Amino acid sequence: MDYYALPIANLIEELSKLPGVGRKTAQRLAFYILEMEPLEAEKLAYSITSAKEKIKYCSICCNLTDEDPCYICRNKKRDTSTICVVQGPKDVVAMEKTKEYTGLYHVLHGAISPMDNIGPDQIRIKELLKRIQNGEVKEVILATNPTVEGEATAMYISKLLKPMGIKTTRIAHGIPVGGDLEYYDEVTLSKAMENRREI
Repeated sequence: MDYYALPIANLIEELSKLPGVGRKTAQRLAFYILEMEPLEAEKLAYSITSAKEKIKYCSICCNLTDEDPCYICRNKKRDTSTICVVQGPKDVVAMEKTKEYTGLYHVLHGAISPMDNIGPDQIRIKELLKRIQNGEVKEVILATNPTVEGEATAMYISKLLKPMGIKTTRIAHGIPVGGDLEYYDEVTLSKAMENRREI
């Protein structure tokens, strides 16, 4: 038996579908929204519908954007000879925050995962290969996540690029700055050893 009026129950139900939001959090969010000023609630609703209506994929890099091409692909100061391949749009933001990388990106929108029935055709690999065929790209940096799926995706793409003569690199994985060795698993430690460099 549900203790809430139907509109509140529906709001809780929809909020609980969001990732990381359980039933209790959904209830708190629903009551917070109900206590908002009507104008604030309208702004929230408008932001959601506006984002859904206006955001699309960049025709070049497949990142999320409201203008096509996206601001990174339009930027004439970016190094067009380098493409950093990432799994999702949030990864582009993470890379941009470093202020170290000045090339272009390619967003796959996923990783190869046979367990989830996601093959190479379900992610944006074809679009990446099409971009590389123009001859301007000299290096592809594979920055997929350090998971089984991310590693499999990186290996698959590197095998496709090898015959093209494109320099293909993989971002290093290992111990983060400020970490204690005793807290890391064997895979992280072995990657750190594998990617060691001379100082």
